[in-house]
Parts: sequence; C-alpha cells; structure tokens
Amino acid sequence: MSKLLFRLTFLLFAGLLSGLANGQMRIDVSGVGANQLPIAIANFGGQGKPQPAVDSVIRSDLARSGMFRIIDIADPLTETSPLDLGVFRNQGADSALVGSVNRTANGRFDVRYKLVDTVRQSVLAEESLLAADGDTRLAGHRIADTVYEKLTGIKGIFSTRIAFVTKQGNRYKLNIADWDGQNVQTALNSAEPIISPAWSPDGTRLAYVSFEARKPVVYVHTLATGQRKAVAEFRGSNSAPAWSPDGSQLAVTLTRDGGSQIYMIGSNGGESKRLTQSSGIDTEPVFAPDGRSIYFTSDRGGSPQIYRMNVGDGSISRVTFGSTYNVSPRVSPDGALLAYVTRRDGKFFIALKDIAAGTETILTDTGREESPSFAPNGRWVMYSTQAGGGDYLTAVTTDGRIKQRLTSSSGDIREPAWGPYPK
Repeated sequence: MSKLLFRLTFLLFAGLLSGLANGQMRIDVSGVGANQLPIAIANFGGQGKPQPAVDSVIRSDLARSGMFRIIDIADPLTETSPLDLGVFRNQGADSALVGSVNRTANGRFDVRYKLVDTVRQSVLAEESLLAADGDTRLAGHRIADTVYEKLTGIKGIFSTRIAFVTKQGNRYKLNIADWDGQNVQTALNSAEPIISPAWSPDGTRLAYVSFEARKPVVYVHTLATGQRKAVAEFRGSNSAPAWSPDGSQLAVTLTRDGGSQIYMIGSNGGESKRLTQSSGIDTEPVFAPDGRSIYFTSDRGGSPQIYRMNVGDGSISRVTFGSTYNVSPRVSPDGALLAYVTRRDGKFFIALKDIAAGTETILTDTGREESPSFAPNGRWVMYSTQAGGGDYLTAVTTDGRIKQRLTSSSGDIREPAWGPYPK
C-alpha cells in the first residue's frame, strides 16, 4: 500500500480568495449511461468523522457520473476487514470499495481504501491519503477518480474545478467550485461585468475580461496570491482570451487597429502580434491541444462561422457549415471534437462536431444555450442556458445520455470554464 502526504495543492489559494460565495449550488442529474457498473460501497470504518463523510462524497461522485449503480453496505468495513466477496456478488456487485478514516496525532485524517474485483477476486487499487481537516472532500473526489478510471478505463474528473460568473442585482462574481458545484469560492467581486474566464493549462491562473476600467480589458489572475495583472489593455476593445497549450501565450481579440482581429500576446503581457488579416470580425480564438492550430469565429464569409488557422503558415480554412450562425468554438482535450453554438430555426443549441469525420450532433434541446466548455477527459460538455427567467449551468455527456443541472441561490450563473486536472 502506497502512502502519500495528501495536501490540497490545487486549492492552495482557497484562503486567499475574496470569500465564500453567498449562495449554495444545487445539482440535479438525469439520465444514465448505456451500461451501469454495479459497485458495492461500504461505510468507511475508523474513528475519524469528517464532514462531509469521505464515503458519501465517493458515492455522490460515482452516482452523478451516471456510469455506476451504487449498492450501499451499511456495516462499516475497513481495508483490513476480512471480505467475503461472495456476499458482494450475491448482491449483484462486480466490485467493492471499503476503507477507513482515522484522526492522526497532528490532527490530520488518515484516509485508507481498497477497491476489489469481486469476480476475479483481485485488488484493483489500495492507497493511504493524509488529508488536512478541510481537505477530506477532495480526498473523496480523488478516490472516486481512481475508482472511475480503474473500472471504466477513462480518467475521472471528480477532483477538477469549474469557474463561472454569477450575477445578482448589480454585482458580478467570478467563482470557483468543485466539479459538482460544491465548495464555492469567489475570486473577484465587481460592480462591472466579468466575462470569458479561461483556465491556464496548469490550473494556477485564470484569464478573463473585466469592464472595471469602463472598457473590456484582459486580466490574468494568479490564484495562489490573488495578484491580478492587466495583460491586454490596448486602445479599443480587448477580449476573448485563450491560453496556448504551454501557458506562455494568450490569443486575444483586439480592435487596436480598427477592426476586430486576433492577436497573440505573452501571458504576462507585452507587445501584441497580429494573427488574422480580414475586413470582417475575427474573434473567440481557441487553441487546438497540439498548439498548431487556432479555431476562431469570423463573419468573413458573410455570416458567423468557425474557421481553423494554421499557426505556422497562417493558412485558414472554414470548419462549420449547415447553419448561417456557428460561433464559440471549443476543442476537446484530444483534439477530436469541436463544440460550438449553432442557430437553428431562431434558437441556439450546443453542437458537437467530429473533426475528422465531419459529422455533427446537436447535444442540447432548450434552444437558449451558450459558452460550451469541455471537461478535461473530453467526456462532458458544460454550458450555460436559460429557463424560468434565469441562467444556470448544465453539463452533458458527449453521447447526450446524462445531464447535470447546476443552479444557485446567488443569482444567474453563466460563462462556465471547466478547469484542468490538478497537478
């Protein structure tokens, strides 16, 4: 059994943010995967009782993924308990998770678990994690990630974070939360609009656009220190920041030379380099994962469409067809899929395009969607939508089977950005 010092390095900045968001997030899940995996999860034994309980976080994560059928085992079972795997099999479980949580002498929690295959009668994973008092939720997320990956072969996203903007009255907040909308923290509270948050590849910084200078300016916000820097505040409008894969540069939309065009600047600011040359509006850039291409929105052909530019030679080709309005491109982490907003019959939906095959799927159905963002494993797309006079977030699997709706008592929620895996 391996042992590691489990610290919340990804959220080191939590105490330095500007305070908890006022409202609580609520998540509602609908739909299930094509084949749910039956897993027995026992109440963790031990004498440590953190809130929330680690095993309850794991159950919630796996259930919300839509990929698992949870079989609850009420009796506490630890990683050292004698296990009768036949009992689990008789309850229909193909795997079982047991564990313990104990207080250490220095006040931390020692969280241990074991995941077993009840059919092959083998241990799939076992580990010991040391978590500080406020980090046990992340410990549960990490364990759920391991279970998900071991049983599906796909990397889990439960320990990732999301950024989003809330609006309540005349106040705007840039918030950060766990993937499930819990543990909300506010990074920026402003009387002026905040739009277009984008995570740096290492998850330590957020770029966004703020109107606090009475015009759109691109800022880069270092989360561990709270330090903010205006990296694009040229004459005219500065908007739509997108990180290069290595985090050293930002593609941005500027009007400094008269028209709306795409430029490159360093992530710490500096002079800009113009990338597009058109008489139309070029905006909303996003890098392909390999950094060799940039997808962007342009009306150079007469209507807003998505184009791809080769960063090396500057060549440009059109990517979207089938509608007179396709905007807001986002590329999946493996570079295979493109999510974007498409207008059909006067309504706005999230579409998913297989880049190689050219096939398109409409993922959403309310017709008021915007701002798509991929999960780092490429299996979910989060977006904002409207219903009942308010804005909220929805995440949907790329096969359209499972949806999660996140609402907040702190006002309208919009502009989601799904963060990278924690380092």
